[in-house]
Amino acid sequence: MALAISNILHFHYPKFNISRSQISTSLRFPKRTSWNNRLIISASASAAGSSNPNGDFNPYEIIGVSPIEKFDTIKATYTKKKKEAEIKGDEETASKLEKAYDKLMMAQLSNRKKGVTFGSFKVSKDIKYADKQPIIPWGPRFAKSSENDVRINLAIAAAFTAWIVVTRSADYKPLQFLAFAFVYRLFEKLKSFDSPKSSTINEDGEDPGEGLRMGKRLLRSLALVFGCVAVSSLGYTFALNIIESAIGSIPLFLYNSQELIITASSAFMLFTLGSYYR
Repeated sequence: MALAISNILHFHYPKFNISRSQISTSLRFPKRTSWNNRLIISASASAAGSSNPNGDFNPYEIIGVSPIEKFDTIKATYTKKKKEAEIKGDEETASKLEKAYDKLMMAQLSNRKKGVTFGSFKVSKDIKYADKQPIIPWGPRFAKSSENDVRINLAIAAAFTAWIVVTRSADYKPLQFLAFAFVYRLFEKLKSFDSPKSSTINEDGEDPGEGLRMGKRLLRSLALVFGCVAVSSLGYTFALNIIESAIGSIPLFLYNSQELIITASSAFMLFTLGSYYR
């Protein structure tokens, strides 16, 4: 190619001499961009609608993250910046951050529908199970905990089950402590899975609505935990009635193991609820 260009120039412009090495040096093509990286960035931009849909509005720049960041990082950055803006009373910045975050949430939903999971740009848990709503508004919904949290929940359930297995009878104290432990565990899980709210900061830098939200989380935690205990107790009673009607009597082992069975079954349900639901 360099030889052909050199001959053409020499034929039309005899005084214009240029060597083939100079032509080869000047004809440099851009380096090939990694296809995967372009695919990730283009997927992020297209999912967000456009990197610049409203003139100078770029949700990634406003939040201050890269388009290929994990959504957990985006959420943490957004929450921190929005809280700082609210404390300073900067309503304009807080509004921009909320608008940008909403746009990225819609991008996540779009990715989920399209199955886009290139690189680290994956659909978050907040969006992945968004359409799995319970029949009862306060009923449990799928939300898997981290591996460390699952281990903690398993250790708590196993410890209180072992307590009642060894003592056989402890006036339901293992069950009481088990319930309170999982009320706290579920309360913290609900707090971590709460979607960001538009809060109102008063002149003292406090959010009056936070107390109400905490109360709702506490009530939900209590309802889920004591719902498990109630299901376990009613299930045990129902099983005894079925057995008695079938064979005419209740086995002594089942009758004397009421506390053990109810505590163990409650521990199993609370572990499952605390680890995989909320």
